[in-house]
Amino acid sequence: MVLTIDFDDEQVTEWHLAGDGVEARTITDYRPTLYVGAPVSQLYGKEGGQTPDPRMPRRGALSASLQEIRSFLDGQEAVVDLCPDVWRQTFRTSFRPVLRVECRRVQDVRSVARRVHQFGDPDEHTCYNVDLTRQLRYTLETDCDPSPDTSIRELQTLRLSFPAHESELSALSKLRVDGELVGESPKEVAAAVADRVNENDPDVLIVDTARVVPLLFEAAEKYDLQPYSLGRESGYTQLASASTYTSYGQVGHSPARYSVPGRVILDRSNTFFYSEAGLAGCLDLVERAGLPLQELSWASIGRVLTAMQIREARSRGVLVPWRAWRPEFFRSASTLDTADRGGTTLAPEVGVHEEVHELDFSSMYPNIIREYNVSPETVRCGCCDNAAVPNVGYSICERDGYLPDVLGPLIDGRSEIKQRIRESDDPDEVARLESRSSAIKWILVSCFGYQGFSNAKFGRIECHESINAFAREILLDAKAALEAGGWRVLHGIVDSIWVTPAPDVPESDRRPLNVIAKEVSEEVGIELEYEGAFDWVAFCPRRGGDGGALTRYFGRRRGEEYPEEGLGDAVKTRGIECRQDDTPAWINRLQATLIRTLDETHDAEAVCGVLREWIERLEEGEVAPEELLIEQRVSKRVERYTHETVTVAALKRAKWKDCALAPGQRVRYLVVDGDARGLGRVRLDHEALRSYDEGWYRAQAIRAAESVLSALGWDRDKIQSALSMASIPTLERY
Repeated sequence: MVLTIDFDDEQVTEWHLAGDGVEARTITDYRPTLYVGAPVSQLYGKEGGQTPDPRMPRRGALSASLQEIRSFLDGQEAVVDLCPDVWRQTFRTSFRPVLRVECRRVQDVRSVARRVHQFGDPDEHTCYNVDLTRQLRYTLETDCDPSPDTSIRELQTLRLSFPAHESELSALSKLRVDGELVGESPKEVAAAVADRVNENDPDVLIVDTARVVPLLFEAAEKYDLQPYSLGRESGYTQLASASTYTSYGQVGHSPARYSVPGRVILDRSNTFFYSEAGLAGCLDLVERAGLPLQELSWASIGRVLTAMQIREARSRGVLVPWRAWRPEFFRSASTLDTADRGGTTLAPEVGVHEEVHELDFSSMYPNIIREYNVSPETVRCGCCDNAAVPNVGYSICERDGYLPDVLGPLIDGRSEIKQRIRESDDPDEVARLESRSSAIKWILVSCFGYQGFSNAKFGRIECHESINAFAREILLDAKAALEAGGWRVLHGIVDSIWVTPAPDVPESDRRPLNVIAKEVSEEVGIELEYEGAFDWVAFCPRRGGDGGALTRYFGRRRGEEYPEEGLGDAVKTRGIECRQDDTPAWINRLQATLIRTLDETHDAEAVCGVLREWIERLEEGEVAPEELLIEQRVSKRVERYTHETVTVAALKRAKWKDCALAPGQRVRYLVVDGDARGLGRVRLDHEALRSYDEGWYRAQAIRAAESVLSALGWDRDKIQSALSMASIPTLERY
């Protein structure tokens, strides 16, 4: 059970928790391994080419092509050993001989794989287990448990706070250690940080930006603070440079990554799971995914899911392809038309509806995968003749798929955690359990979409299509059952459905929702849960159109109390401004207040009266500029934007201020003159913020109010007209 793993040229160091600190274990005989096999195109036959029993090993000699590769690699400095081995190259094929290549160092694996591809005809061989991350590779190949043994002691953390926009040595005076300033000059700060790290001996360094690591070592070198250490030994390693990537159509930015000996560096600017689930959630995923904490801290959801799949594949004797190659078997045009669709979505009835009930299928997509044995190697397996996938007609193998085995423990684990949350009255325990539940939730939410992702190691588009096909049928079955039971369906989207009593059905003839939900659950094999009752739900229209917006609604939960400020759990919101990341805090609070006013008065004019009071305070300069900051993700370099928006002005100003942002990073700014041109339109969040453009923010306030009132038929013009009235309605009037 390791905390972290460090790699040197000729050795590996494992760091284990101990009662009084850590224990370092040096490994000198570790040899990272890749495999070379036959081209995948030769392994498939009709439909899937699955052999009668892929579980039975089949031994034999290496092919002539693999023998030539063996001779080519023999004697090369990066290669330690070459020998035949027996593995399955895919889930659909049997065990067969492959060439096992043991390398001298981790960094040699990719270079050896490139040489293999450059040798002879690249279509005559396929490389496996090439692009595994370093620590995951080590734990897989050595059967080392990547979970730190917290039964010995809890992990110790130390927080280094540093402004994200700073990169100069002189800015080190702004660095804080656990919230405390530790020096007035770079030399004082570098020395103080090293002293505090040595004194506290943390296991995890939590940094706002990993740029602070090389900056501290630069200061130590400049001011002769040698030897300098942030780890349990001196020095640091840059693991990766900063990069920009695109995922699901969204541009992201991956900052440079660093490591220090014996400690985990957790970069808050580059960690999804820590921000969503905290350290407790991360540690839970380390145990479930087998991905060491250092790598899990910066990993995406897909990478964590891939780690789980890799471990399951290895347990089944399946190698991990370097470059995924998945054949799409022939499909007719009609099959493509039927299969290439998403989940069922019903157009919502625009308006405010009373006595609304929401029902959700519990973890629908993961449960479809488990209940119906949907997995990349089971769909259109070629060995089973059935039409298991509704409407599409794909067959599904009778043998257990690997994907249900990966997701099953997560589904059951989250259900168990949620049950423990309901039973616990300890706030600290509840917080830890909620962190763990949140971490698992993100894996389950993404497992379906990842099957259709082109870079997924084991994904397959037919698997993605089959899951959607089951989901469409299940929601339509639920809709039919609810309508037959005397309920009117207001909206349905993928795994959720909203109903209200049908006006033409007497209450005595209406069947209870819990009874219908139980029957549907038993029929489809997935639990249809009663999510809750709403006093009212407002379904918003599309902006500029008459139809209902699919994901823009809000509703008052029955029996929930409002907190002192905001909406809390009393109101469920989706798609409106207060749910959007780029909405200023003041607009968030305004919209929450307008929704509360609508709930209390049921009157649009009263809502406009409150809106007018807030706008008057805005126009009188009573709103703190910090509450009006906007945060936007940068999708491309500033030079590539063609429209001069306020966000583009902010990017240009950031470049002018020598803190240019790469695509995928975020910029925070205040609009000070929306009608101006150039850099003067905005101020960045780290500049002096004194004034703002009242007119620009007034328009944003009216837009937020329109989202609240649009379900009542009020548009922006009508709201503007109401604001111009001389008198302001008060709540006492109602």
